Amino acid sequence: MMETHDCVIAPPARALLPVAGTSMSFPVRRIYCIGRNYVAHVREMGGDETRDPPIFFQKPADSIVLDGAEIPYPPMTRNYHFELELVVAIKTGGRDIPVADALDHIYGYGIGLDMTRRDLQMDLGKSGLPWEAGKAFDNSCPCGPIHPVERVGHVLEGSIRLTVDGEARQDSDLGLMIWKVPEIVANLSKYFTLEPGDIILTGTPAGVGPVTPGNELVGSIDKLGTLRVRISS
Repeated sequence: MMETHDCVIAPPARALLPVAGTSMSFPVRRIYCIGRNYVAHVREMGGDETRDPPIFFQKPADSIVLDGAEIPYPPMTRNYHFELELVVAIKTGGRDIPVADALDHIYGYGIGLDMTRRDLQMDLGKSGLPWEAGKAFDNSCPCGPIHPVERVGHVLEGSIRLTVDGEARQDSDLGLMIWKVPEIVANLSKYFTLEPGDIILTGTPAGVGPVTPGNELVGSIDKLGTLRVRISS
């Protein structure tokens, strides 16, 4: 008779984001993203900028790569795009969080990139299919350190800018979001129970575009420093 053995699989370790100015780390539970949250970006993607309910999707937590990393050009795409975004880190969770209370649930802010296989995303969208293959792939979420609210305050306006090999490609202001940070947190909590360790990428301004191996991307947001990554082959 063949022997059987119990198989115990350890849970994966959480992705850790550095906490700026400290030796601590922020352990990431889930990555939520909001799509089409700046009017000019909605227009460049051929959408309608009316204030419809926000579009939410997720990336796996192990898609995070840290500041300074080299990111391999992903398979199954010929149109690999950058999208620079403000990251919101959650410290206390809940369901149906009121807009007026939403900022109390935020631990801090950072800079993130929603890297996208645009050709796959567009093809899937036209077919009415989920975006995962275009959005939720390996190394698709570069993130910088988390800056605690106690150090930087609530980052609700200010410059958001990205360069590729030194050339400005995205240049806007956080104040131009269609859905503001408290509204994003409140709306998201209607669909999911938010928990400590969740992060939210809050949408990208206009100027998204393709990158190729060798390109260096530098994103910056007022009060949050920079996020720098390079695309490798």
